Amino acid sequence: MLTAMFLAALVLITVHSQETEETITYTQCTDGYEWDPVRQRCKDIDECEIVPDACKGGMKCVNHYGGYLCLPRTAQIIVNEREEAAAESTSGRNNVIRRTPADPQRAPPNPTHQIQCATGYEQSDHNVCQDIDECATGTHNCRADQVCVNLRGSFSCQCPPGYQKRGDQCVDIDECTLPPYCHHRCVNTPGSYYCQCNAGFQLASNNHTCVDINECDANNPCAQQCYNILGSFICQCNPGFELSSDRINCEDTDECRTSSYICQYQCVNEPGKFSCVCPEGYQVVGGRTCQDINECETTNECREDEICWNYHGGFRCYPRNPCQEPYVLTSENRCVCPVSNAICRELPYSVVYKYMSIRSDRTVPSDIFQIQATTIYPNTINTFRIKSGNENGEFYLRQTSTVSAMLVLVKSLSGPREHIVDLEMLTVNSLNYRTSSVLRLTIIVGPYAF
Repeated sequence: MLTAMFLAALVLITVHSQETEETITYTQCTDGYEWDPVRQRCKDIDECEIVPDACKGGMKCVNHYGGYLCLPRTAQIIVNEREEAAAESTSGRNNVIRRTPADPQRAPPNPTHQIQCATGYEQSDHNVCQDIDECATGTHNCRADQVCVNLRGSFSCQCPPGYQKRGDQCVDIDECTLPPYCHHRCVNTPGSYYCQCNAGFQLASNNHTCVDINECDANNPCAQQCYNILGSFICQCNPGFELSSDRINCEDTDECRTSSYICQYQCVNEPGKFSCVCPEGYQVVGGRTCQDINECETTNECREDEICWNYHGGFRCYPRNPCQEPYVLTSENRCVCPVSNAICRELPYSVVYKYMSIRSDRTVPSDIFQIQATTIYPNTINTFRIKSGNENGEFYLRQTSTVSAMLVLVKSLSGPREHIVDLEMLTVNSLNYRTSSVLRLTIIVGPYAF
């Protein structure tokens, strides 16, 4: 039945010339076949090889006699080679050209009228039927949004890449709704798509995968220290600095503002650090503590007839001979009023000069100085009192034994300030012997509590 169909498509034409009588018989192959000049017969066209995307939807293309089939990929195909050979042999027959012996080499007088080609073919200069490229000649009827694909004897209207047919129209394929093409984000475009990455990532060379950007290596955005993390980065500051509100720049940390106890006296803020300073007369020890400078050892500016006395934050120069008439100097800082002098009978026998320094705002009550008899007489009684210098009641003298007493500070003193306190020891016995001695204590209160 297949053979009969192919035979019915064969065309036999006899051409008569006016100059000489010739008979030309030629074969025209049916659709789906083409003439094989070597084997001199029609052979099947393999549409599965020449038709782009012949089958859609996952179907496989199977070439068939004079056409092709689209079958599921699981279908089993059995080919009858004998019928295929018969189909090829009966789809056309050999050309037979009979010429008169008078002019065996003479070509047909008008070859263009000697061959009738099938639809989609045209006669060539060599009297053979050749395919018409409708796409090149513009004789196709494809829409403006379609692509013309030339076929043997015909043409096909297909959608450009990224489009699919829906009825007669080509509509865009939204690749972003298909299985994931992109690692992060997919952006559909007419006929195509492209991938985008989240912040902190960039497209790899395959234009699909997103890889982390090392911002610290690419373009360090941090003012000081940069640490890369997946998809981002973090900034840190050097010691003495802190991150500003933008989390990128670094601002100096004002250590002096964070604590009022960071320095004993005064804190000076510097970029990325701080330093402690001390007032005049002090030096920094251990970076934060102020220690008194003993000017009497470093820069003694007192005269030869003076002694240098160091106190907290400074020094004073006092006379080496503090004695005033009628007292005379008997030993260092000790003045005695001679008994031979009548005036001395009403005065203390001796006056001893002492110097001491205390810090400003010292905690009270506080024992600050002890007075003690240097000479002890038998059968005598010693009493102690503050003779002068305690008008505001800053001091209290507490007797600790028969020969000693302790000066107690009962009110806090603020410096710089100098106090001169006379401490008197009165000695009496049963024979009405009476004498006294004075210890003149100069107390220098430093300007600071250190």
